[in-house]
Amino acid sequence: MVDSQILAMGGGGFSMEPDNPLLDDYLLSLAPAGRTPRVCFVPTASGDSEGYSEKFLAAFGPERAEATVLSLFNRTVADLDEFVLEQDIIYVGGGNTANLLAVWRVHGLDTALAKAYREGVILAGISAGMNCWFEASVTDSFDTNSLAPLPDGLGLLPGSACPHYDGEALRRGTYLDLVQNDFPAGYAAEDGAALHFTNGNLTTVVSSRPQATAYKITPGPTHPSEHPLPTKYLGTTPA
Repeated sequence: MVDSQILAMGGGGFSMEPDNPLLDDYLLSLAPAGRTPRVCFVPTASGDSEGYSEKFLAAFGPERAEATVLSLFNRTVADLDEFVLEQDIIYVGGGNTANLLAVWRVHGLDTALAKAYREGVILAGISAGMNCWFEASVTDSFDTNSLAPLPDGLGLLPGSACPHYDGEALRRGTYLDLVQNDFPAGYAAEDGAALHFTNGNLTTVVSSRPQATAYKITPGPTHPSEHPLPTKYLGTTPA
């Protein structure tokens, strides 16, 4: 029986930390050994930004991966189930979570990803690419100047998600208020932190920055509980 794995990144990776490959290296280390990992970038949340895809292909060159990009706005892949199952890793980029989910569902990519997840294809992503795997999330999809709850994720992971927990001024307060007021409990990840889930359970938290971490957020009697999670820094801490 294969494991189902998701690496949910609050921020970081090639698009935010082009000179710091620690999170992306960790992701690649999860792929099956013995061959160059097949990694597919899904830039739906950015409207299939060509610049974003070019950054991915540059960061995941042939010395690191067999890299491809799956576009849905100019779709050339007829059989999404077959294509996704051929990959070792699906890497979802950031952008608009609500639009990502809507486009995926129109094309049937949501069901293709769920099937691939069950069959051992590793799912990963940053920001919107973190949000999408959970039941619910905090998003600026409807107004880039404010945040709103989105109770409409794929639900491959239970609860809710909040990326950029320390990177955007409104994130922390908004998420804590929502969880205290009937929003699903869940996980917050700072920029540079990533939560690694195996078979639906959190197995480890890793970071590309020495102080970055993630939190389990739950409601409390009078205020929410913000529990920092043990985090493994992937770099070398200076003596």
